[in-house]
Amino acid sequence: MSAEFGDRTGRQGKLSQWLRGRRPKEAAGDGGREALLLASAEAGLPLAPAAYPAADYRCSCDRVGCPTPARHPVSFAWQTQSTTDRAQIERWARHQPQANFITATGMVHDVLDVPLEAGRQALERLLASGIEVGPVAESDDGRLLFFTLTRGTPEEEDEWWPCELDCHPETMDEHPGLRWHCRGSYVLVPPARLPGDQSVHWVRGPEHPLPDPLTLLEILTDACARHVGEHPGRDHVSAAWPSRR
Repeated sequence: MSAEFGDRTGRQGKLSQWLRGRRPKEAAGDGGREALLLASAEAGLPLAPAAYPAADYRCSCDRVGCPTPARHPVSFAWQTQSTTDRAQIERWARHQPQANFITATGMVHDVLDVPLEAGRQALERLLASGIEVGPVAESDDGRLLFFTLTRGTPEEEDEWWPCELDCHPETMDEHPGLRWHCRGSYVLVPPARLPGDQSVHWVRGPEHPLPDPLTLLEILTDACARHVGEHPGRDHVSAAWPSRR
């Protein structure tokens, strides 16, 4: 597949241009923010309010030395609080106009979270190969998030893959740089603001159907392995955003 893709230089160039110029239109103001959040909920992504950036790269939670500023839920009950209910999301969005939102994974969807450079390469390969790709979000802090169907609840608990695949020694070589957010985890849902005027935004919006994660996994892991090989020591020990239980 790699050799075949490499021969399609013209198509690859067009895909690169498409990826650079393609981004769902994000209307300015709270109305655009609310519309995007409701679109995610309508696609089945359960949402809950999250922290947002404060002055001097701090987090709105005011926790001294917050390890994930503007990236975590505001409530420890985020898993039960997460909802797709339109009226509730509208209330949150209007009463908390600065808040980011997280989407809880492992209920309806999972997220395959990869280094940005590897993710862009993988997305080009997936599109060139005709593989169905669902919603994809880009985080300005260097990650690309592929939204997929959840794996569900396997009968055998040992079949669960943790959301920090790349932070355990036994999985480093097999899945370098990849984080699989599933049950007990979450990611920021666009539009979201990060410290330093960074953001999380859609590359492919939530109107795209969620694919089976296994259809993306081979190309994503291959791209991550190439990325780690080209950048030794990067992304091997970073954990997924912590769950707040």
